Amino acid sequence: MKKLLVLVLLCLSVFAFGKTTINFWHAMSGSRLGAVDAIIEGFNAENPGIEVIAQFTGSYAETLTKAIASYRAGDQPHIVQVYEVGLQTMLDSNAIKPVFELSGPDFDWGDVIGPILDYYTVGDQLYSMPFNSSSAILYYNKDIFRAAGLDPNKPPSTFDELYEMGRTIVESGAAQGGISFGWPAWVFEQTHSVHGQFYANNENGRVGKATEVYFNDAFGVKVLAEWIKWAQAKVFMYGGREYDANQAFLTKQVAMLIQSTSSVSSIESKADFEMGTTFLPVMPGYPKGNSVIGGATLWVMKGHTDEEYEAIWKFFQYLMKTEVTAEWHKSTGYFPATNSAVKKLMDEGWFAENPNHLTAFLQILSGTRVPEAQGVRLGNFVAIRDIVDGAIENAIQYTGSDYEGEAKRILDDAAEKTNTTLEEYTLIYGK
Repeated sequence: MKKLLVLVLLCLSVFAFGKTTINFWHAMSGSRLGAVDAIIEGFNAENPGIEVIAQFTGSYAETLTKAIASYRAGDQPHIVQVYEVGLQTMLDSNAIKPVFELSGPDFDWGDVIGPILDYYTVGDQLYSMPFNSSSAILYYNKDIFRAAGLDPNKPPSTFDELYEMGRTIVESGAAQGGISFGWPAWVFEQTHSVHGQFYANNENGRVGKATEVYFNDAFGVKVLAEWIKWAQAKVFMYGGREYDANQAFLTKQVAMLIQSTSSVSSIESKADFEMGTTFLPVMPGYPKGNSVIGGATLWVMKGHTDEEYEAIWKFFQYLMKTEVTAEWHKSTGYFPATNSAVKKLMDEGWFAENPNHLTAFLQILSGTRVPEAQGVRLGNFVAIRDIVDGAIENAIQYTGSDYEGEAKRILDDAAEKTNTTLEEYTLIYGK
């Protein structure tokens, strides 16, 4: 009897302590944290021999910095969520195991949404796992539009329309301001992509490391000059660098908001007004590009065992399940990563009942898959975003009448700082 008891205890011990543990660092907070936890709980329940432990490690920038530092210290996680601007940094870090090495050469990635696959593909190989991709769209308050005498079903589609509608809203007293932006530097990048304009040389750094930015050329100057004009007319109200502008929209200080699709669910749940969404406004006379992918993917860190990599790949396959990625989209507003998940959502009538979630798909699928819209890949992009954000913040303080002259001066200065950053990066990592 004692021998049997010992054998049972040994078996229980192996079962309890024989799990393969996978540490997953991420930057999802607020309502997104609950969505991540639901995925982890579902996977762990289906895979009793594996335990994925998710840990919130701060903002996107903080999580990226911590991941690289942890690798150098020999204490890296298995998986880290890195936002799109960290792509070049991760490629050059010597700290990652490309996801195509986990899946093998025969795995069919054809079900992944095309623009997502394009962004994270390097040399025909996918380097990180699609997870929470997004794009920027225009949100608008239909109640404010009505109060200002505007048609709530005809949001602006051009820069000129946005400016005129914004002025009407402000002058009518329907709202304090016309529009605010989340992630302003990203919105600036989006304008280049949507209008088919390169942001940097070497095809946005995708055929070779970028050594020079183009955002201070005529197109970028025109965009920033427009924003200066909007700010002076109180059509544009600055709302911070990330998600702070959402509050100005929710409290009805502004009638419109350009923000990531990842905010659709949270804004809809909090808004006490009728909200609509539409495509990003454009300036006529430019080539047709496409909105560019934002959000983040999951990167696998080097230095782990084959058994752990097998467990990671099982987790990634779980993420790709149609029902999992569809539910992730419903909970957050991020793109479902696969075409099959989109079909499931359409078949269920989800998009018919939730048209604001459909906007981003229609926008990105109606664009053109050209190199200008594949995404920008810059060394030390995190620092470069800070430079551009600072330039935008500086520009909207201008009170003079030479909009384009001021925009050119500010962007030339930002470009000089950015090009120095790129030069320092290539000195370290090569061209």
